[in-house]
Amino acid sequence: METGIVDYASEWPEQFAAIAGALRAALADVALRIDHIGSTAVPGLAAKPILDIQVSIACLEPVGAYRSRIESCGFLWRPDNPERTKRYFREAPPRPRTHLHVRAAGSFSEQFALLFRDYLRTHPERAAAYADLKRQLAPLLVNDRQAYVEGKEPFIWETIRLADAWAQATGWQPPPSDG
Repeated sequence: METGIVDYASEWPEQFAAIAGALRAALADVALRIDHIGSTAVPGLAAKPILDIQVSIACLEPVGAYRSRIESCGFLWRPDNPERTKRYFREAPPRPRTHLHVRAAGSFSEQFALLFRDYLRTHPERAAAYADLKRQLAPLLVNDRQAYVEGKEPFIWETIRLADAWAQATGWQPPPSDG
């Protein structure tokens, strides 16, 4: 069962930093970037208490180039993940819930996660609206996680449209890696 939506927790950045430090040590220069993404990466934003971490690498294949290094940090590879633009790892029990997304550096999916995060970080009114929507949809997490995800999609795509206009107006580029 999914965890519900909770208020922002000030310890999330420290939790990310500890995991990112271990990943950086294990992956060395294989990881071009290690970033805290998702709702727990946006100060003040309510979220499921699950850290999302993005590791950007030069090429997704072969998985063997990084899999054992990530597993040595307490993560399990999920080869059944249907998304073809990333490789997905989850925490090994009893570690706290963490979703590790390995993506190709410069790819649309990598940039999407960073732009969405940065837009919400700089537009608190949009982040607050996202929190409200997630709280409205939270009851779906108990029995229909897919409906929860689908319920957020229109908001996410509208936010990306706004974020793209913001990026064009400001010259946004991803900031330095978090880890």
